[in-house]
Amino acid sequence: MIVGLKDSLKLIGVSILACCAVFVCTMFLNYYFDLRAVGDLVTDANAQALYDAQLLTSKVVILITGLCLALTAVVMLFFYIRHYIDAHKKQLGILKALGYADIKIASGFWTFGLSVFIGAAAGFALAFAVMPTFYATQNNEKLLPDMSVGFHGEILAYFVIIPTLIYASVAILYAYYKLKTPVIALLKDSVQYKNVKKRGNEREKTSFLTGVALNVLSGKKSLAFFIFFAAFCFSAMIQMGLSMRELASPMMEAIMIAIGVLLACTTLILAVVTAVKENAKTIALMRAYGYSQAECANAVLGVYRPFGLLGFAVGTVYQWGLLEMILALVFKNVETNYKFDFVAMAISFAVYVVVYEAILLLYALKLRKASLKQIMTE
Repeated sequence: MIVGLKDSLKLIGVSILACCAVFVCTMFLNYYFDLRAVGDLVTDANAQALYDAQLLTSKVVILITGLCLALTAVVMLFFYIRHYIDAHKKQLGILKALGYADIKIASGFWTFGLSVFIGAAAGFALAFAVMPTFYATQNNEKLLPDMSVGFHGEILAYFVIIPTLIYASVAILYAYYKLKTPVIALLKDSVQYKNVKKRGNEREKTSFLTGVALNVLSGKKSLAFFIFFAAFCFSAMIQMGLSMRELASPMMEAIMIAIGVLLACTTLILAVVTAVKENAKTIALMRAYGYSQAECANAVLGVYRPFGLLGFAVGTVYQWGLLEMILALVFKNVETNYKFDFVAMAISFAVYVVVYEAILLLYALKLRKASLKQIMTE
């Protein structure tokens, strides 16, 4: 088995994405099934309006949240499989040289599906722990018949078993595709470093630092996506939670904010850690030639700031559009005072900037403690 448990557990981002997706989808689909089961008992006009709104809301949340998080988990899975292969090229090349077939080596990547199973199982269990309280808050006006939390086996299959099998199969197939590389290419050290020059005048220094930043960005375009996605989640989920006080229960607000913070911080930290690790030697050489810690950090990590700002802006527009759609579809017969919350946007943006810069500073300072000899011998 090529991919051990230790490597699989490093895919914490995939696990958390799976956990959040399964938690939300399980809770709302289970609620949808249980609500439909008592549909014949709803006779009051007000109760019928609430009943229809709850059913439609469940469908919208499952479709949007589940699809978005599932696709992102696929992208993240591809990223980490490729990252693993790049980091273990020589070992994989040796195995191919010894006569192991590509499919034999790729089959060891099934353990990448383990990260999906761990997250999905945790999300499924967490949903059932939260559902009794969730059911009560959804019916706080006591308009709907009392419902107990039912267990629907198909939900376990839909959101835990089938996704695990699919992601494990995708991991094997993608690894097989990436391993279609000549042995000599795998054995050759293909790591390239930016030509680091001693500090010259300000014009030369600016040109060089710009070149390093562009080189970093072109070498790891996928990291730009994760920075964008982290800011998008943070912006959309937190603003949505703060903005829909009249449209959802306090519990739903708390769930949205918690998921947004969890996804954003996890994705952002994993992206920054990868960026720092991939460019550790370049940064060490730059420091040895006289570049300051701030210059190194800005060249390697600062290049992703625009993608974070773009993600925040897109997340703001997305949550506004989504809430407008929910109002038009679900609450079209209900009078509300909802309008775009500029205060929520300002608060979430300020918190995002603080969190983002704090994470960048933390990992920039972490590199300072490592000596050039230690980094270059890793």
